[in-house]
Amino acid sequence: MSNWLELSVSADIEAAEAVTELLARYAPNGSVVLEPPWQANESEPGETSTSQPYLTDSTRPVLLRIYLAEHPAVAQTCREIEQALWHLGRLRPVGPLQVRTVSEEDWANAWKEHYQVQHITERLVLVPSWLDYTAQPHELTIALDPGMAFGTGLHPTTRLCLRLLEQQLQPGMRVLDLGTGSGILAIAAAKMGAVEVWAIDNDPVAVRVASENVAHNQCSEPVRVLEGSIEAASGHFDLILANIIANVLMSLADGLTQALAPNGTLISSGIIDERETEVALALATTGLHLHARQRDADWVALVHRHQRPGS
Repeated sequence: MSNWLELSVSADIEAAEAVTELLARYAPNGSVVLEPPWQANESEPGETSTSQPYLTDSTRPVLLRIYLAEHPAVAQTCREIEQALWHLGRLRPVGPLQVRTVSEEDWANAWKEHYQVQHITERLVLVPSWLDYTAQPHELTIALDPGMAFGTGLHPTTRLCLRLLEQQLQPGMRVLDLGTGSGILAIAAAKMGAVEVWAIDNDPVAVRVASENVAHNQCSEPVRVLEGSIEAASGHFDLILANIIANVLMSLADGLTQALAPNGTLISSGIIDERETEVALALATTGLHLHARQRDADWVALVHRHQRPGS
C-alpha cells in the first residue's frame, strides 16, 4: 500500500467548480473529491424512514481534495497550486491549501464512521459493504465501498442521478455510465433491469474500485468496467449517465449525443446551478431536447432526449 499526499482546500460553494477545475489539472486523471458540508438530519415527527441521515448545509464551504503520489517534484506542484488558489481567493472565499501524508488504507477507513445506510428513494437503498442490513421486500439494495473513488451516494449530484435513473430506466436498456467512479450508477442500472451496462472512467483507481463493487453486487454479467472516456464506448446507448462537472459535460456534448440511440435519454449531473444554462445550451446545440430537471441543494441534474428526424 503506497503513501499519497492529500491536498485539501475549502471553498465557497460558488468557487467550488473553479477550484475543482484547477485541482483537476494536477490530479491523476483529473480525479477530484468534492465533499459538501454535512449536517445531521433531525427529522420532524412523522417523517418516514426514507429521510437522509445527513443533509447538505449550503451556507458552509465545500471541501475539495486530490491525492498525489509522493515523488521528488511534488513540492513544486504544491507551490503552483497554492499560488493559483491565492488568485482564485481574490474573487471568492477560498481557504489555504492543507497537505498531509496518508496511505490509501487510512483514507479508505477514516470516513466510514460517517457513512450509514441511505434510503435514496422509497425503493433504492445504499448499504456500506461493512454494515449489515435487512432489506424490505420492495427494496433494491446496493452494497458499496467507494475506496478512493468518487460516488458514495452522499453527494447531491449522485443522489440526483440515482433518482432520475429510477424514473428513466426501462428493463432491457443498454446503458453507459461515463465517469463511473465507485460504479454506483452502473450497479443501480444493472439491478433495475438494464441488459448491458458500460461503466467507464479515466481514473485507474476508480476502475479498480468499480470492478470490485460490481463483483460484490454480483453484477459482473451485465456490467463491463473500462478505463477511458467516451471514445471507449462502442455502439449506441438507450440511456447515458454522465455525473461529471459542467466544463467536461460541455466538452463532451457532441460525443454524448453521437453515442445516444434514436430517442435515447441523457442524464447529466455534477452541474452547479449557476452553470446550468451553459450546459443546457451546449447540449441543445447538438440536437438534444430538455425533458426534465431536478435540483438538490445548489446542484442540478438534467434529462435530455435524442429525438432524431422521423423518430
